[in-house]
Amino acid sequence: MSEQIICDICVIGAGSGGLSLAAGASQMGAKTVLVEKAKMGGDCLNYGCVPSKALIAAGKAAFHAEKAAEFGIDMSPSHIDFAKVQAHIASVIASIAPHDSVERFEGLGVKVIQESARFIDPTHIMAGPTKIHAKYFVIATGSVATIPDIKGLASLSYHTNTTLFQLTKPPQHLIILGGGPMGVEMAQAYKRLNCQITLIEKNQILMREDPELVTIIRNQLLAENITIKENATVTSLHPQPAGFAVNFTVANATHADRIIGTDLLLATGRTPYTAGLQLEKAGVTYNNTGIVVDRRLRTSTKHIFAIGDVTGPPQFTHLAGYHASIVLKNILFRWPAKTNLTHIPRVTYTDPELATIGLNAQQASEQIGKNRLHILSWPYKKNDRAVANKTSLGMIKVILNKRGRVIGAAIVGASAGELITPWILAVQYKMHIAKMAQFTAPYPTLSEISKHVATSYFTRKKIVEKIRRVTKILLKF
Repeated sequence: MSEQIICDICVIGAGSGGLSLAAGASQMGAKTVLVEKAKMGGDCLNYGCVPSKALIAAGKAAFHAEKAAEFGIDMSPSHIDFAKVQAHIASVIASIAPHDSVERFEGLGVKVIQESARFIDPTHIMAGPTKIHAKYFVIATGSVATIPDIKGLASLSYHTNTTLFQLTKPPQHLIILGGGPMGVEMAQAYKRLNCQITLIEKNQILMREDPELVTIIRNQLLAENITIKENATVTSLHPQPAGFAVNFTVANATHADRIIGTDLLLATGRTPYTAGLQLEKAGVTYNNTGIVVDRRLRTSTKHIFAIGDVTGPPQFTHLAGYHASIVLKNILFRWPAKTNLTHIPRVTYTDPELATIGLNAQQASEQIGKNRLHILSWPYKKNDRAVANKTSLGMIKVILNKRGRVIGAAIVGASAGELITPWILAVQYKMHIAKMAQFTAPYPTLSEISKHVATSYFTRKKIVEKIRRVTKILLKF
């Protein structure tokens, strides 16, 4: 016999966005139902952010153990126990999982139903045998790995993020298709765990980022003996006795190329997950890039909202959490809050890291005009803490409008993902660079690069001349 539930809010999907919204709604007094057919915590906890960063940490530990001799500490020969690396990843997931568990959310007052959801009309879904009527629905089903249309791919075994972290032995030669954040992060991490790596990208790696900063990362990857093939189009894949062959062409090359590998990772993007939802029955419009929403995250059926990856790019865990806050304001407080993506940062967790907020130099030039910008930069090699840590590879770049207000910033270097935080506030609140120059940074810290790049605005020739004129006048009194 089917059960019937009436609630205020029904959330479909227990990834980061869905969990944030369900917890917030329940704690605010809304009768909330959460439907999830797979693992609580979604992609981020089980197959994405958490395991990937655990793997990156393991690779970084191995790399810096080898580099310890630079500090006068001999730790050679190093040995990598891949089984223990995998155990480390599993333990990290297990330590975080209780925060996303069914038990915790039921303790918060959320009704959790572990079934597939499908709409039967705009106000009802079926979750297994349970019929749910809700005043509002929020779709937070996330995304899945995009599988490219490549001749021969269907005949091969390959990895996506859902299977990569379940490997029981290290890949001998891992070929990665896709040079976005996941591709370059995994390339470096597995290389540091003694795997041979070839990275193939149809354009340039990290295409969204500032080319000057990407060059620093590219050179580091090459220095670690990672093979990078850019502007390369994969034409076919073929099974081999010990693995597979990748046939590809490189732009402007006179002949095709071929590489033999043992393992294949697809890092070719993410596709919003809408399978089985029967959105047509709810009147919800969607396409290949995701569910169509307005800036209030309402779908074409206004009492149905969508958040996170299922709405299309950009696709970040922290963006899904931000989406959840926007929807809660709209539903619970009838506040017509709207999304504003200008203050949403992104970080690529290579070593060195690359963190960005707002516009880069090229985007700002196109939107505002090159002659109406100020571009500031400061190298890590001028930072005493970076020199002491032997992490002096990198730089910060800040983009200002004509009036000196911060419209973008990017950092490539050690702890860039942490150092970008004050610049997020600067972009969000359109702060003048003078405010960023006024704080006192503890010495010696990497955070001094933010102080120095800000004060460099006032050491430009025109500014110095103005200050000198004022100083001369004041000294006469």
